Amino acid sequence: MSLRIAVDGEALRADIKRTASFGGIETDIGRGRTALSADAANAAARDYLVERLEAADLDVRVDAIGNIAGRWTPPDTDPDIAPIASGSHLDSVPRGGIFDGPLGVYAALEAVRAIKRSGAAVARPIEVVCFTGEEGTRFADGVLGSTVAAGKRGIDETLALSDDDVTLREALEGAGFQGTGRLDASRWDAWIELHIEQCSRLEDAGVPLGLVTDIAGTTRCHVSIEGETDHAGTTGMTERRDALAAASELVLAVERTAVETATTGGGTTVGTVGSLTATPNAVNVIPGSVSLRLDCRSVEPAEIRTQLATIEHTLSTLEMERDVSTSVDCPYDISPTSLSGRCLEVMAEAARDSDIETRSVHSGAGHDTMQIASATDAALLFVASEGGYSHSPRERADWDDCTIATGVLAESLVRLANDTDHTRTSC
Repeated sequence: MSLRIAVDGEALRADIKRTASFGGIETDIGRGRTALSADAANAAARDYLVERLEAADLDVRVDAIGNIAGRWTPPDTDPDIAPIASGSHLDSVPRGGIFDGPLGVYAALEAVRAIKRSGAAVARPIEVVCFTGEEGTRFADGVLGSTVAAGKRGIDETLALSDDDVTLREALEGAGFQGTGRLDASRWDAWIELHIEQCSRLEDAGVPLGLVTDIAGTTRCHVSIEGETDHAGTTGMTERRDALAAASELVLAVERTAVETATTGGGTTVGTVGSLTATPNAVNVIPGSVSLRLDCRSVEPAEIRTQLATIEHTLSTLEMERDVSTSVDCPYDISPTSLSGRCLEVMAEAARDSDIETRSVHSGAGHDTMQIASATDAALLFVASEGGYSHSPRERADWDDCTIATGVLAESLVRLANDTDHTRTSC
């Protein structure tokens, strides 16, 4: 039987739009923002979140790496029983959209507000969470705060990470968001993240919500290619050790392998060289060195290994045929993640009871949920993207769909919170 918790879509919309003003950018189409982890815009967005959490009478805490959590402990509820948690992140990519991250944070907050208004019986505390550094644009390659919350990286080593100007510790101190202790995801009974889909599958199907069954694994590599800088006009073509020409072969090999693997395999493989820097980067100088950052993804581990094998083989071939030296390091390596069947069933039932159509999908994008899934039952709920745009000012979800999704989230949180068969304690 549906609780039919009444969500305030206008309040959700107001919180997301207010967050969009922190780091807002000028754009001819859509609405965008730049709020990198622990920069001034991100600090302002965090300040606003804390204000909204406190206004909802949640108990707010900040851990040592800046993760924020606001806890609601319903009356007559054991404060030591493991809570249910929900949220996302407030940092963005440069010139990103306004839904990626903030939708999940403020949907979680509005879900809690709506549950409180409804008077529904809730047997566990509920936490609204904002993780530090999900996007990987500063200090780490991504999912920074959730990695620590999942117990996969220590606090001290994380605080020592640098963007080449300051450490994370220094940036958090400057932003006023270096707290104490560690937000521990293993103490949650379950976790749900609401997120914009970031592609057009749901919109194409005319379905507002997606139940994510698994998240693609991601391996990100840093490659360097060293040739020899020389004069573009006086160095013969057969005498050159052009690092950029060598790099171009690697870029095409990554693309070719991803296409072939996706075509012959499960169709989820993608490969991207998204960052390339040539030195000295002058029109009349043969590039002597190139650094690249590349990204390989699939829900099948073997398909990621195929891509990595291509990279290794291509670099070896370039060393022999182009007389360059190469190196590769892959510090960001997260396996494909299957999500909780228990949570998926709860979300599916909540949607069905409210006559809301859903579709099962996989996620090609990485999310904090893929780290949290190693620590507790975790789920990811998608809302349809208009046009499939994301990481762009054109990123948009229909506000009515966002409200519907938040209602399903609220229903799901209540059902999970009242599932007393799980006995994990929070301390």
